Amino acid sequence: MAAFYGELLGVKHVAATQTETWVEFETGCATIALHGIPASIASTIEVRTPPDPREDTPIKLMFEVDDIQLECKRLEELGVTVIHRPWGAIDAIDPEGNIFQIYSTSSRTG
Repeated sequence: MAAFYGELLGVKHVAATQTETWVEFETGCATIALHGIPASIASTIEVRTPPDPREDTPIKLMFEVDDIQLECKRLEELGVTVIHRPWGAIDAIDPEGNIFQIYSTSSRTG
């Protein structure tokens, strides 16, 4: 996941804070952290390829991009599943099934 989000965001992790189960990315206006979950929980989760989207999570990361179409193409070239929602949103799925959204301020409607 660290490699995926590092590639996705185009940023490197913060080496000074990294542990075996924790990695941070400094994105400029926010820090994103990924952490390992306990083995007892991890053993109950099946990660498939391609991943099953987790539509029921209450949190969604959103990333602003300059050019939606260019970013969709880049993500698809990386092998990321991109979902064009009927209401106009553009979501994508990370390797564990977490859904994130890309948007540009010029295309955002809400």
